[in-house]
Amino acid sequence: MRAAVAGQGRGRALLAEADPHGPRRRLPAGRPAVTSRTPGRTLRRTAGLLRWTSLRLRLVFVFALVALTAAVCASGIAYWLNRNAVLDRTQEAVLSDFRESLRDNARALPAQPRCDELQATARQMAAGPQNYTVLLLGGREAGSSCAATSDPDLLTVATVPASLRRAVDRRRTVDAANPAAYHLYWQRVEIHGTPYLVAGAKLVGGGPTGYLAKSLATERQDLNSLAWSLAIATAVALVGSALLAQAAASTVLRPVQRLGHAARKLGEGKLDTRLRVTGTDELADLSRTFNRTAERLQQRVEELSGREAASRRFVADMSHELRTPLTAITAVTEVLEEEADSLDPMIAPAVQLVVSETRRLNNLVENLMEVTRFDAGTARLVLDDVDVADQVTACIDARAWLDAVELDAERGILARLDPRRLDVILANLIGNALKHGGSPVSVSVRTVPEAEAAGATAVGADEGAGTGPRAGHANGRPGTGRPGTGRAGADGGEFDGDEPGPPCGELLIRVRDHGPGIPEEVLPHVFDRFYKASASRPRSDGSGLGLSIAMENAHIHGGQITAANSPEGGAVFTLRLPRDASHLAAEPDGRTQDAPSTGDTEGEA
Repeated sequence: MRAAVAGQGRGRALLAEADPHGPRRRLPAGRPAVTSRTPGRTLRRTAGLLRWTSLRLRLVFVFALVALTAAVCASGIAYWLNRNAVLDRTQEAVLSDFRESLRDNARALPAQPRCDELQATARQMAAGPQNYTVLLLGGREAGSSCAATSDPDLLTVATVPASLRRAVDRRRTVDAANPAAYHLYWQRVEIHGTPYLVAGAKLVGGGPTGYLAKSLATERQDLNSLAWSLAIATAVALVGSALLAQAAASTVLRPVQRLGHAARKLGEGKLDTRLRVTGTDELADLSRTFNRTAERLQQRVEELSGREAASRRFVADMSHELRTPLTAITAVTEVLEEEADSLDPMIAPAVQLVVSETRRLNNLVENLMEVTRFDAGTARLVLDDVDVADQVTACIDARAWLDAVELDAERGILARLDPRRLDVILANLIGNALKHGGSPVSVSVRTVPEAEAAGATAVGADEGAGTGPRAGHANGRPGTGRPGTGRAGADGGEFDGDEPGPPCGELLIRVRDHGPGIPEEVLPHVFDRFYKASASRPRSDGSGLGLSIAMENAHIHGGQITAANSPEGGAVFTLRLPRDASHLAAEPDGRTQDAPSTGDTEGEA
């Protein structure tokens, strides 16, 4: 008897045939194909999250992902190969035994066997070493065919798939390519939840048709054990890859962390920071490059610092040496100015020019001396309790600006500041506004509570209305009355009167002119030294140091000055100072520090 094998497949339910001496084929069972969709959205989200995580986590994730992919692929391939090997081996043994048993036992049967003979033959075939159930169809008894089975509860005609029965019963044309009219077909099915191999064949030349059902439960259990083993191996490989990635990340990131720490120290000004170089890999080359860069930067900074120190010494020495001849020249120019009315009219303009330029040179020298003190860090505060309204009025009055300045300030606003430096700031700001913005110049004084001052930003140009008596105005001098507050002593004692303690909060002074304003490209540079906006404003006779010195005096008080343009026109300079600068002027023993006095300075833009 010649036979071929058909098996189970996926997709369309087709019957496969093969040469009886060739490889066996499967009969598909009609299971639908399983499709999968690439999780592109999940991958994109994962990639987006990786951009916000640390480098260590990314390395571990990539290592784990590669290891997981490799382990899953290897496990899948191993499982598939082992599954096919196990099933093919069992299937080959069962089908070969069934073919031989059917052929040998059919010879002992008559042409028209009775049902009991078929039943006995089925039991005899099932008792073989492969332990499968047999169903034999054939014989004639009472004019009908007989179905004999070794296990009626498992294998009956109804249990055999219809597609398999049609394939077994179909007669094929015998030719050179197909020497057998009937073939052996098989199919894998589930019966009562257990996988079975069902096969059938018809004897050539007449005889019963035989079917078998072989349980594959043992093979499935073996394959499940194999799957669990591969899953455990995959998990172990994943954990191992994570540990390996952690070790690799530590090896790679430790030098990077040292480099980052060294870079932070270098950014903090510790130019002697260097890295210890070990090895010859790329990270070692990076460390060497960092060390060379830090060394060159240190040399460059030391060179620039030396040049800057030499420049400061030169300016300080030059300013100091100029003071002695300037004193003599100033005395001569004062005499000439007093005798200007008696001089020849042809000589008087030259004398006036000499007098004005001498004063300008004297102011320049004083400004340079002040700048050198700030650069050298020797500028100190000499604090006193100041009524800000009186201080502003005195500054305006001393320079004969009362008719050109509108003052809006409440009396009794006390602050513990350096009055000389505050006068320098006010003189620069108001003088700058008068020179470049024209009169009237508005000056307002306000206080900001401590809670608001902590989070305050730059203030706008609009001036708020105040209450209470005013300290001054454009058309006259203020009154001499003072509110009932006492002075603190030089040792920083408490205030008397209405205010039981030192003032707190911020002092806000705005100086606004009514000129054309400051061009936007000039605003970032108005406080730079020797900067003059000659392209947009008339040439100034000043030195270009006034606003810079004003800013330095504000900084030494712990304050700042901002410049902006008012929406209504004109420039607005806003001075913010703490009302109590004692914490900036106190020495460790609690005494205040003295500062050298300098002359008044007028601002430039």
